[in-house]
Parts: sequence; structure tokens; C-alpha cells
Amino acid sequence: MTTIRLYNTRTRTKEDFVPIDPANVRMYVCGPTVYDRAHIGNARPVIVFDVLFRLLRHVYGPDHVTYVRNFTDVDDKINAEAQRRKEAGDPRPLEELIRERTDETIRWYHEDMAALGTLAPSQEPRATEYIGQMIAMTQDLIDKGHAYAKEGHVLFRVRSYKDYGALSGRSVDDMIAGARVEVAPFKEDPMDFVLWKPSTDDLPGWESPWGRGRPGWHIECSAMSHELLGPSFDIHGGGIDLQFPHHENEIAQSMCAHPDAGFAKVWMHNEMLQVEGKKMSKSLGNFFTVRDLLEGNWSGGWKVPGEVIRFVYLQTHYSKPMDWTEEKAKQAMETLRRWYRFTKDISIGELPFGFMTSLADDLNTAGALSFLHAAYSGGKHHELRAGLEFLGVNLTCVAEWADPEGLLVSLSETDRDRVSELVFLRHQAKQSRDFARADKIRDLLVAAGVKLKDQKDSVSEWELSPDFDPAKLEALK
Repeated sequence: MTTIRLYNTRTRTKEDFVPIDPANVRMYVCGPTVYDRAHIGNARPVIVFDVLFRLLRHVYGPDHVTYVRNFTDVDDKINAEAQRRKEAGDPRPLEELIRERTDETIRWYHEDMAALGTLAPSQEPRATEYIGQMIAMTQDLIDKGHAYAKEGHVLFRVRSYKDYGALSGRSVDDMIAGARVEVAPFKEDPMDFVLWKPSTDDLPGWESPWGRGRPGWHIECSAMSHELLGPSFDIHGGGIDLQFPHHENEIAQSMCAHPDAGFAKVWMHNEMLQVEGKKMSKSLGNFFTVRDLLEGNWSGGWKVPGEVIRFVYLQTHYSKPMDWTEEKAKQAMETLRRWYRFTKDISIGELPFGFMTSLADDLNTAGALSFLHAAYSGGKHHELRAGLEFLGVNLTCVAEWADPEGLLVSLSETDRDRVSELVFLRHQAKQSRDFARADKIRDLLVAAGVKLKDQKDSVSEWELSPDFDPAKLEALK
């Protein structure tokens, strides 16, 4: 069995992944707050943990992996959008407008993430479906002395959990000194955070022992992960921006509610995304949604296929900051176009040697891609296709834009092998400085309708012109 190694933010080391139960591998990833379209930064954790989901399914079996990613569908921004619609003249109740908005946004999210080639998680709970569990966990924390009710609010006593701050590596006092915390008269300590808060009559709310209200953000994930995965599970993931306070608060709540369990065993965080070397910002004009890229409504002005977006993301290790650039997108599109033409009539073969080892080494997608480049250069088209499919790059979808005019020539495996062989023989001749033979092979290929694109230190890339004639390949003696 392939050994997977993952960097655990909690221990700050790369560790062999040993699941709690190999027959029931469980992963929870914090999902979106559904008030608008997902921007390209939101897409990064989706792709990162989709690759991990694929890897876990490959190693342990599809029926032995559970991936939960939630939707936060109770939030001030959602309420504000619903109120805007009501003020614009929509006569329906606010609750109906909120449901309409969240349903709409979830549908957009599913469509956009599917365009990026991601698999659907095993379960996608909505926060509003688990209010009862959140109330029960909150009451349990009060009963155990880790939370207190005051003025319609319930707050978690941060200092009641001695390991608070271990995930982010900071003490409570350091956090108070270096962070902006909400000071409120109902707080015993500035760092205490809300588990439950009151709702006004014109906003969504649920009845609770502390009055009509709604949950705080952090309790949502603790309650849903416990309900769907149990008090202990294998992997908890999300963006590095969630490490504090969200994940820190999740740990505190969950460990205090279930002190004999371990909550999440491995914590994984992807780094942030920039655009053309700058932080993504509406004020800078470099803020794009996934849909903007797909439809060409961005500074580049051209439609970026979902497979290209995914390929760009795979080129950077998840733990490193990623820079989205138009040049990277163009290069990715050209690479996938060449690779599609190289593999379009080919069945899936074995994965390239070294591919799985690289991917299993803390999701080294960039390293895995290097083996696909080598497979392409070496004429191993079956392996290239297998690797692309494993990484979630759907060549059937690539076909829709790689050959818009239907100019590609169908090539039998025999002819394809012959072209690959001649291209490689030319490379060998150049390496041995037999330039006369290299030129002869080049002229033969060109005459047969093969377009060559020389690479500095590797085998030339190639594609076919519409007038390709395989019979002319036999002229070389």
C-alpha cells in the first residue's frame, strides 16, 4: 500500500498518514459562506482537498473514504442581501428570500467547482440543518463550565482550555496584545468568543434556552463534524486564513465538549492566492470570481477553461503562496492542448513511474506534473493520460476547446508510436551531434505533416497538421 505523508500543522512536522480506521477514513474541510459567487481564492482549497480526496480513495478504496465539506448558510452578509431584495420591492418574507439566495449561491458553487473538475464531497451539510446539534453542544459546554450565558449571548471561556493557541503557536495573552478582539460588557475575558447570539425579530432565529437567536460561526463546524464524522476523525482542512481564530476555536470547543476524543488528528492548511504578484482586491481591479474566468469577464478578457484553471493551481504546492497570472494560464492552455493531441486516441495506461510517490509526499502536485512532462517527452502517451485523469484533468472537456475547428487528425496507435519514435531518434541524433541524421528525420517529419516545437534540453514537442500523411513516415531507412 502506498504510504501517504502529510504536513500536520498541529505538530509542525510531515508525518506518515495512519488513519484511525483504514476502512473509514474521514476528512472535514471548511466550506464557503454562501452569499455570492466563489472567487478564485476560494477555489484553491477546493482543488487542494479534491486531490487529497482522490489520493485517499485510490489508496483506501472509494467506499472507505468520507469527505465532508459544509455550507455556512446563516450569516450577516446573507441577511443583508435578502434585506436588499426586500427593500427593492420583493414582498416575500425574509426567510424565503434568504433561502432563495442560499439555494442560488449553492447552485452556482456546484456549477463552478464542477467546471474545475472537482468531485462532489460525500456530504455537504448546511449549517441551518444542524441548529439542534449546535444548541445541544453549547448547552453541554455550559454544563461543563467552559461557556456561560449572559444578556442573550453564550460565550466560550477561552482560558478554560489550557491548550488554546497550540495550533497557531501563540499564547492567549499574545493574541490579546496583537489582535483586534471585540470588547463587550457581557464578556468575562476579551478573548471569549460567541457560541450563540440573539436575533432581532426581523432576522432569522431559532428558539433556544437563552432566547431566540442564532449560532456563532465557530460552533457550526464543531457540531456538524461531530454529527457526521464523530468526535475523532482523520483530517481537518482549510485555508491558512482559517487557522486563527476559526480552527483554534473549533479545537477548543470540540476538545472541551469531548475531552476523551482527539477531534482532528491531522490539520492541513493551504496558503493564500495572489493575482499578478499582488493581493487580490476589488480596489486594485484584480478580484475575479471563478465564473469571471470561465466567461472571460476578467482583465485577460478571454475565457479560461476550467481544466486550465485547475492545471495552473496544480503547478504550485498547496503550502506555498500561489500567484495567478495570465501568462501561466496561457502556458497551461497550450500545454493541455498539446497533451490532448498527444493522447486523444489513447486509452488510459499505468501511472508514470514516480508519479504516485511524488503525489503521496504531502500532495506534491508540482512534482507529479513533472513526471507527466517526462511522459510526454518520452512518448509515453498512455501514462500521460493516466496521470491527467488521476489529477482530475478531464480530457473529454479539454477536447471541447483544444480542437474548436475539428482540425485534428485521428492517429492510430501504430502511427503515433512511429511519430514518437522518430521524434526521439532525432533527439538522440542531436545529443550525439549527428546533425545530418537529425536534419534528415526533421525533414521527413515535416514532409509528413508533423509540426515540431524544439525544447532546449528535452525531446521536441509535436502536433499534426491537417494534411498529415503517415505513409511518408516510412521513407526513413
